[in-house]
Amino acid sequence: MIKVGIVGGTGYTGVELLRLLAQHPEVELTAITSRAEAGNAVADMFPSLRGRIDLKFSDPANAPLTECQVVFFATPNGVAMQQARSLLDAGVRVIDLAADFRIKDVAVWEKWYGMTHAAPDLIAEAVYGLPELNRDQIRQARLVANPGCYPTAVQLGFLPLIEAGCVDIEHLIADAKSGVSGAGRKAETHILFAEASDNFKAYGVAGHRHLPEIRQGLAGIAGRQVGLTFVPHLTPIIRGIHATLYARITREEDFQALYEKRYAAEAFVDVLPPKSHPDTRSVRAANVCRIAVHRPQGGDTLVVLSVIDNLVKGAAGQAVQNMNLMFGFDECLGLTQVPVLP
Repeated sequence: MIKVGIVGGTGYTGVELLRLLAQHPEVELTAITSRAEAGNAVADMFPSLRGRIDLKFSDPANAPLTECQVVFFATPNGVAMQQARSLLDAGVRVIDLAADFRIKDVAVWEKWYGMTHAAPDLIAEAVYGLPELNRDQIRQARLVANPGCYPTAVQLGFLPLIEAGCVDIEHLIADAKSGVSGAGRKAETHILFAEASDNFKAYGVAGHRHLPEIRQGLAGIAGRQVGLTFVPHLTPIIRGIHATLYARITREEDFQALYEKRYAAEAFVDVLPPKSHPDTRSVRAANVCRIAVHRPQGGDTLVVLSVIDNLVKGAAGQAVQNMNLMFGFDECLGLTQVPVLP
């Protein structure tokens, strides 16, 4: 058993971590922090956890985080970079679900996130937590930068093509849609029920914070810079990411076989049969990415469909997957939930 702490346990990713960790046979939940809810029972805020978690929220200043073997940060951007060093110095391993350690170029990070980075030296040490790409490095890591939701779906969708070198990486397109929970558990006009329901819109077309993260990941796979157009959309659903990816073919391959071979050993990537169209409810509440490969009219453009649950494979589930790797557990431990339907 390992002792686990969560900083920021009241948001959607925080409660999703609680749901998954409460079912993990090797985890003892030790501390869950919230300044606003300190002293209140977790199960009072989240009745779904009644009978599973009997902890109260702790003030971050008094929480026994240094007694933990690993601490998850389910906090807004800019929090983990302030606190990670003291935990690492105490021998605690850290998994950050925000963006503080994802982007290796500090200047790029500061440009997109609009603040000065408090721990730039830790960025160099942090391992990007996409297990299908960095499994061995994650096992040895003290500090893991958990990928964003859009970046997870897009990178897993493009990965086999870029590794094989069979598409034009100068003109990749990612047309991606997210459920409203991707905006977080907060009161903002654009995610109110009356605003988001029965509506559909693009946003961040001029530039989205996940763009440099995706470009960095794809460039790392390709060994050089890539050209990517990324357009996110808000959809009137609660959970789910659907990424429709476009790439121009430069060398003929059996593309279906390419994907099936690349992900054959991956427990959490499901390559669907030809002509399939994965939907977001097929992954709801599960730590899985489902992918389908299409070649419309036999032309020179591949269309790859990639779907995940933004709160699970796009956040908390992937974080638990990383924890399993870091502590030598079976990678699937605590993550075998069947998707919820309907």
